[in-house]
Amino acid sequence: MPYPTGYRLGIDIGGTFTDFALYDELGESFAIHKQLTTPDDPARAVLEGTTALLDQQGLDLSSVVEIVHGTTLVTNAVIERKGAVTGMLTTRGFRDILDMRQEKRYDVFDLRLVFPDPLVPRRRRAEVNERVHYDGTIEHALDMVGARAVLADLVARENITSLAICLLHGYANPAHERALGEMAADAFPDLTISLSSEVCPEWREYERFTTTCINAFTQPMFDQYLRRLEHGLTEQGFAGQLFVMSSSGGTLTPETARKFPVRVIESGPAAGAQMSAFHGRALNRPELLSFDMGGTTAKGALIRGGEAIKVYFQEVARVHDFKAGSGLPVKSPVIDMIEIGAGGGSIATLDVRGTISVGPQSAGADPGPACYGQGGKAATLTDANVVLGYLDPNFFLGGAMALDVEAAERVIETQIATPLKLPLARAAWGIHEIVDEDVARAFRIHASERGFDYRGSSMVAFGGSGPVHAMGVARKLGIPRVIFPVAAGVMSALGLLASPLTFEVARTKQAFVADLSMENFSSILAELEAEARAPLQDADTDLSIVRRLDMRYNGQGHEIEVTLPPGPETGIAALPDIFREHYAAIHGAALLDTPLVITTWKVEATANAPELTTAGPEAQGAATPKGSRQAYFDEGYVTTPVYDRYNLAVGTVIEGPALIEERESTVIIGPGEKVDVDEFGNLVAELEGAP
Repeated sequence: MPYPTGYRLGIDIGGTFTDFALYDELGESFAIHKQLTTPDDPARAVLEGTTALLDQQGLDLSSVVEIVHGTTLVTNAVIERKGAVTGMLTTRGFRDILDMRQEKRYDVFDLRLVFPDPLVPRRRRAEVNERVHYDGTIEHALDMVGARAVLADLVARENITSLAICLLHGYANPAHERALGEMAADAFPDLTISLSSEVCPEWREYERFTTTCINAFTQPMFDQYLRRLEHGLTEQGFAGQLFVMSSSGGTLTPETARKFPVRVIESGPAAGAQMSAFHGRALNRPELLSFDMGGTTAKGALIRGGEAIKVYFQEVARVHDFKAGSGLPVKSPVIDMIEIGAGGGSIATLDVRGTISVGPQSAGADPGPACYGQGGKAATLTDANVVLGYLDPNFFLGGAMALDVEAAERVIETQIATPLKLPLARAAWGIHEIVDEDVARAFRIHASERGFDYRGSSMVAFGGSGPVHAMGVARKLGIPRVIFPVAAGVMSALGLLASPLTFEVARTKQAFVADLSMENFSSILAELEAEARAPLQDADTDLSIVRRLDMRYNGQGHEIEVTLPPGPETGIAALPDIFREHYAAIHGAALLDTPLVITTWKVEATANAPELTTAGPEAQGAATPKGSRQAYFDEGYVTTPVYDRYNLAVGTVIEGPALIEERESTVIIGPGEKVDVDEFGNLVAELEGAP
């Protein structure tokens, strides 16, 4: 079916704020809203905020035909270990895979190395008698009688409410996993069940087992949340369609999201990266850095060739933020992002060296920063930005929420300034600068690992705190240009409305290219295409299909992803040339004369993307400041003009220093820098000395 005309609503739950964007496809209506998240019941903030936004517009939920929802609930459940009591069935002899991990040390010099504990402790794992070879042939048939007995013992002894079924080679032949799933569903109807052959049908058992356990661990919680949300929306008169944002930049139906909550781990942040790519294409700037900073974390993504980079592996709950291998692996499609524990609510402390450290601990939405006046006692980044004059205490959220300046000054003075014998302003400036450097360092590492030269690129900055820090981060990185889109404070919510329905399947099936017939090659891809289309059967019939293969030279320990050309199915004869082209692009040359191996087959189905357009600014004439206030730059406070973003006309040029306020955020422009308003209403800032 085509995307409906009428009002569409994007809702993004963050750690501190929940963002809303209401959009009329005809481009005649566009409204946004932001309010504090309710950690005890996130659905409450969604329902309250939806009502508030629609009331402002004189509408009700019966006018909304589609809601697209992004959330970090799954990530938070894993990090905070607030999921279901989960058990696991596995092949005899492989109970300890979750503890053995990959037998790699993420820091070879750390003698006190720690890893996150498995979500399923050893006592909740049980073994069954069965064995399937890597090629799918059965060596030992499944002992169903014994399996039923060990599961009954597991349920009785541990009171598990969710079950992960992870057999050694379940990806190659899922028959035993399916049989166990059917047995478990018949014997224990209330048990939530996840099969590794459905959640992650790929090789490498540790990653597959962990991904399936995360899915099982979060499935009951996410299902209950969606049911509460759907019930609340229905009670308020919503009769349209609800979709959930996936980590890969597309949307899922609630049924698919319930079955695979592991696919929505980076739900909200992915929408922001997709919207950055959208702006890059509109502005003909295909190489971008996407910078999203909210109340709890900051996220960075690279946009290359007008598209966000997608990968098939991520880590959650890392023990060390910048050390790969220190978290729990997740194998599912995801926008490639770096996440930093730095946001408006990040808590500033003094470390063992007596220097300022900010994050990753956050004051969140409850109690929030001290300046929120909700009982927060810790000094946070938002408190520092209030002291520095960057945020107007009487215009926070457009004046809907007043900030307590004295409380912000008090916590920074007592916790940071006095112990360091610094003036209050310098202590606040130190907090602000440390966050800028932390974000810049994360970007440097992420970009260098991806071979991305950002020095000639632009940055798209958004989120409630992103525009406050973007220019400082850009200066440290040497980025010449920063773009602040319309509604930058809630851009992830807007990005939800630009994301198409998407589903991708991947399956490991090793084969030498030389041994494949065209018939076999086509049948494998056709089977995966049918699986990818199934969750989208109610969407447009004209789905776009992308086929990818993970390939390597025989004997290599890693694969590269190869995208097959669109149109008619590629013949076997073309694969070697396609592989060598991709290989040379990554490694500089492809000189080996060695047999080629396909390891994993991938098919992605995508519906037509909804169109998203917004009208340019209606203001005309020269912009005049609405006032001024003291803001801190470099070595002291400067009387700084304050502009209302909504009164800036196309072509307006503002010289720094300047503060440009909108309801959800504030853009900080330093001395010697300038910003102009482009035809789309974006603020485009040029840094001093930029090429």
